[in-house]
Amino acid sequence: MKNIQIDHFEISDNSKVFIIAELSANHNQNLNLALETIHAMSEAGADAVKFQTYTADTMTIDSDNDLFYKKNGLWKGYTLYQLYEKASTPWDWHSQLMEKAKSLGLICFSAPFDKTSVDFLEKLEVPAYKIASFEITDIPLIEYTASKGKPVIISTGIATVDDIQSAI
Repeated sequence: MKNIQIDHFEISDNSKVFIIAELSANHNQNLNLALETIHAMSEAGADAVKFQTYTADTMTIDSDNDLFYKKNGLWKGYTLYQLYEKASTPWDWHSQLMEKAKSLGLICFSAPFDKTSVDFLEKLEVPAYKIASFEITDIPLIEYTASKGKPVIISTGIATVDDIQSAI
Protein backbone atom coordinates (compact mmCIF):
# COMPACT_ATOMS: atom_id res chain seq x y z
CA MET A 1 0.00 0.00 0.00
CA LYS A 2 1.20 3.50 -0.80
CA ASN A 3 1.49 5.72 2.27
CA ILE A 4 -0.92 8.66 2.40
CA GLN A 5 -0.13 11.84 4.32
CA ILE A 6 -3.11 13.86 5.60
CA ASP A 7 -1.85 16.82 7.57
CA HIS A 8 0.29 15.40 10.38
CA PHE A 9 -1.07 11.83 10.10
CA GLU A 10 0.55 9.24 7.87
CA ILE A 11 -1.71 6.38 6.84
CA SER A 12 0.36 3.28 6.16
CA ASP A 13 0.42 -0.45 6.74
CA ASN A 14 2.08 0.28 10.09
CA SER A 15 0.04 3.23 11.33
CA LYS A 16 -2.80 3.04 13.79
CA VAL A 17 -6.31 3.24 12.40
CA PHE A 18 -7.20 6.74 11.17
CA ILE A 19 -10.51 7.57 12.88
CA ILE A 20 -12.65 10.16 11.12
CA ALA A 21 -15.64 11.55 13.04
CA GLU A 22 -18.53 12.91 10.97
CA LEU A 23 -20.00 16.27 11.97
CA SER A 24 -22.36 16.54 8.98
CA ALA A 25 -25.80 17.73 10.11
CA ASN A 26 -25.28 16.70 13.72
CA HIS A 27 -25.73 20.21 15.06
CA ASN A 28 -29.39 21.19 14.48
CA GLN A 29 -28.19 24.57 13.15
CA ASN A 30 -26.68 25.34 16.58
CA LEU A 31 -23.06 26.51 16.44
CA ASN A 32 -22.42 25.78 20.13
CA LEU A 33 -23.71 22.23 19.68
CA ALA A 34 -21.37 21.80 16.70
CA LEU A 35 -18.41 23.05 18.76
CA GLU A 36 -19.34 20.78 21.67
CA THR A 37 -19.65 17.85 19.28
CA ILE A 38 -16.14 18.46 17.97
CA HIS A 39 -14.88 18.49 21.56
CA ALA A 40 -16.67 15.18 22.20
CA MET A 41 -15.11 13.72 19.05
CA SER A 42 -11.68 14.61 20.35
CA GLU A 43 -12.46 13.12 23.77
CA ALA A 44 -13.64 9.93 22.06
CA GLY A 45 -10.27 9.51 20.34
CA ALA A 46 -10.98 10.68 16.81
CA ASP A 47 -8.02 11.73 14.66
CA ALA A 48 -10.07 13.87 12.30
CA VAL A 49 -13.41 15.58 11.91
CA LYS A 50 -15.15 15.76 8.56
CA PHE A 51 -17.82 18.19 7.46
CA GLN A 52 -20.08 18.26 4.45
CA THR A 53 -19.84 21.47 2.44
CA TYR A 54 -22.82 22.42 0.29
CA THR A 55 -25.76 24.78 0.16
CA ALA A 56 -29.38 23.90 -0.51
CA ASP A 57 -29.08 25.82 -3.78
CA THR A 58 -26.23 23.62 -5.00
CA MET A 59 -27.98 20.38 -4.05
CA THR A 60 -31.50 20.82 -5.44
CA ILE A 61 -34.11 23.33 -6.56
CA ASP A 62 -36.57 25.08 -4.27
CA SER A 63 -39.73 23.33 -5.43
CA ASP A 64 -43.06 22.55 -3.81
CA ASN A 65 -43.71 19.85 -6.41
CA ASP A 66 -44.79 16.62 -4.73
CA LEU A 67 -41.73 14.86 -6.21
CA PHE A 68 -39.49 17.05 -4.03
CA TYR A 69 -41.13 16.12 -0.69
CA LYS A 70 -39.80 13.48 1.67
CA LYS A 71 -42.57 10.95 2.22
CA ASN A 72 -41.20 9.16 5.28
CA GLY A 73 -38.41 9.06 7.81
CA LEU A 74 -36.92 11.80 9.95
CA TRP A 75 -37.40 14.42 7.23
CA LYS A 76 -41.02 13.48 6.37
CA GLY A 77 -42.95 16.52 5.17
CA TYR A 78 -39.84 18.53 4.26
CA THR A 79 -38.98 19.43 0.70
CA LEU A 80 -35.49 18.44 -0.39
CA TYR A 81 -34.55 22.11 -0.38
CA GLN A 82 -35.76 22.52 3.23
CA LEU A 83 -33.92 19.36 4.24
CA TYR A 84 -30.61 20.50 2.74
CA GLU A 85 -31.06 23.99 4.12
CA LYS A 86 -31.57 22.67 7.65
CA ALA A 87 -28.95 19.91 7.43
CA SER A 88 -26.13 21.96 5.92
CA THR A 89 -23.24 23.30 7.93
CA PRO A 90 -23.32 27.07 7.36
CA TRP A 91 -20.26 28.19 5.44
CA ASP A 92 -19.64 31.04 7.86
CA TRP A 93 -19.16 28.42 10.62
CA HIS A 94 -16.47 26.43 8.82
CA SER A 95 -13.54 28.57 9.87
CA GLN A 96 -14.51 28.60 13.54
CA LEU A 97 -15.23 24.86 13.55
CA MET A 98 -11.88 24.15 11.90
CA GLU A 99 -10.06 26.32 14.43
CA LYS A 100 -11.75 24.40 17.27
CA ALA A 101 -10.81 21.07 15.71
CA LYS A 102 -7.20 22.13 15.18
CA SER A 103 -6.93 23.43 18.75
CA LEU A 104 -7.86 19.92 19.91
CA GLY A 105 -5.31 18.28 17.61
CA LEU A 106 -7.90 17.05 15.12
CA ILE A 107 -7.35 17.10 11.38
CA CYS A 108 -10.24 18.83 9.69
CA PHE A 109 -11.48 18.34 6.13
CA SER A 110 -14.73 18.11 4.23
CA ALA A 111 -16.82 16.48 1.55
CA PRO A 112 -17.58 19.05 -1.15
CA PHE A 113 -20.64 18.51 -3.30
CA ASP A 114 -19.84 20.94 -6.12
CA LYS A 115 -16.99 23.06 -7.50
CA THR A 116 -17.95 26.15 -5.47
CA SER A 117 -17.56 24.05 -2.32
CA VAL A 118 -14.10 22.92 -3.41
CA ASP A 119 -13.10 26.53 -4.09
CA PHE A 120 -14.40 27.60 -0.67
CA LEU A 121 -12.53 24.76 1.07
CA GLU A 122 -9.33 25.61 -0.80
CA LYS A 123 -9.46 29.07 0.78
CA LEU A 124 -9.66 27.36 4.17
CA GLU A 125 -6.62 25.23 3.26
CA VAL A 126 -8.12 21.83 4.04
CA PRO A 127 -5.48 19.07 3.91
CA ALA A 128 -7.73 16.52 2.16
CA TYR A 129 -11.15 15.92 0.67
CA LYS A 130 -13.77 13.21 0.81
CA ILE A 131 -16.14 12.37 -2.00
CA ALA A 132 -19.49 11.04 -0.77
CA SER A 133 -20.67 7.74 -2.18
CA PHE A 134 -23.60 9.41 -3.95
CA GLU A 135 -21.06 11.58 -5.81
CA ILE A 136 -18.85 8.69 -6.94
CA THR A 137 -20.30 9.01 -10.46
CA ASP A 138 -19.74 12.80 -10.56
CA ILE A 139 -16.47 12.47 -12.44
CA PRO A 140 -16.14 16.23 -13.12
CA LEU A 141 -16.36 16.88 -9.35
CA ILE A 142 -13.80 14.16 -8.62
CA GLU A 143 -11.44 15.50 -11.30
CA TYR A 144 -11.79 19.08 -10.05
CA THR A 145 -11.24 18.03 -6.44
CA ALA A 146 -8.23 15.88 -7.37
CA SER A 147 -6.76 18.78 -9.36
CA LYS A 148 -6.03 20.50 -6.04
CA GLY A 149 -3.26 17.95 -5.41
CA LYS A 150 -4.48 16.80 -2.00
CA PRO A 151 -5.52 13.33 -0.83
CA VAL A 152 -9.06 12.41 -1.83
CA ILE A 153 -10.98 9.74 0.06
CA ILE A 154 -13.86 8.33 -1.96
CA SER A 155 -16.75 6.48 -0.31
CA THR A 156 -17.93 3.44 -2.21
CA GLY A 157 -21.06 2.54 -0.21
CA ILE A 158 -23.49 2.66 -3.13
CA ALA A 159 -20.97 2.08 -5.90
CA THR A 160 -20.61 -0.69 -8.41
CA VAL A 161 -17.19 -1.95 -9.43
CA ASP A 162 -17.57 0.04 -12.67
CA ASP A 163 -18.34 3.20 -10.66
CA ILE A 164 -15.21 2.70 -8.59
CA GLN A 165 -13.04 2.10 -11.65
CA SER A 166 -14.44 5.23 -13.34
CA ALA A 167 -13.82 7.32 -10.22
CA ILE A 168 -10.22 6.13 -9.97
